[in-house]
Amino acid sequence: MRIVIVFFLVMAFFNMDAQNGTPPAGGAKGIAMGNLGVSFNDINAAFANQAGLAFLPKTAFTLFGESRFALSEIKTVSAAAALPTKSGTFGLTVSYFGYESYNEQRLGIAYARKLMDKLAIGIQFDVLNTTIPNYGRRTLFSFEAGLQYEVLDNLTVGVHAFSPVRVEIVEDEDLPTVFELGFAYKASDKVTFYGEVEKDIEYPLVVKIGLEYSIVTSFYLRGGINLNPTQLSFGLGYEANDNLSIDVGASFHQTLGVSPALSVNYNLQ
Repeated sequence: MRIVIVFFLVMAFFNMDAQNGTPPAGGAKGIAMGNLGVSFNDINAAFANQAGLAFLPKTAFTLFGESRFALSEIKTVSAAAALPTKSGTFGLTVSYFGYESYNEQRLGIAYARKLMDKLAIGIQFDVLNTTIPNYGRRTLFSFEAGLQYEVLDNLTVGVHAFSPVRVEIVEDEDLPTVFELGFAYKASDKVTFYGEVEKDIEYPLVVKIGLEYSIVTSFYLRGGINLNPTQLSFGLGYEANDNLSIDVGASFHQTLGVSPALSVNYNLQ
């Protein structure tokens, strides 16, 4: 099984149709609701839409892990930190995908700032590195940018672009350019609806729908669906206190199986 996995990962390296070629997931919270996150304004925005970091009230950290289809060979471990200042919010993300025979690393340096009380922009510069022992290493540089606007007290809209300018990998092969548009609508104190569309310029439109329901204080039930291809997702969130929260999520592919994920989030006092 491992030989088969390595073969496909090696092929992915030379075609760059791999983890480094797509926007990362918005933590376990995002995975639990159809792999969305463009309208998040918590620490998970460091992965999904950097503009959301501008709304953070205090310094925040997160550690996130996902085991794709429950295989240790294609796991992801990511971490992010965000520091709000009077001049804007500064963020840092690091990510590792794969294992010793094939791995990818991603480093992102972000900056987000409010243009108005309810309007924010964000940008992140990315360093993408892919390594296969005995085959070589490739490093690419790109960027991503986003905008987030609180249209109403209970409605937030976000847009995000990953690698919006051409970054050539090899001749006639570029990093994917991906655009996302989404919203978060807080229908009540207990229910929040999420919707998102994603368009890779080389592939058909993807629709994502998510729901978060507060069962009791500090405990959340989440679910979602990702269309094209169809994947169901679900998860839970728990706020232990004002500073510590834990999210678990999983997506289900009808052929490849379940991909579990876990995030631990911490805010400084």
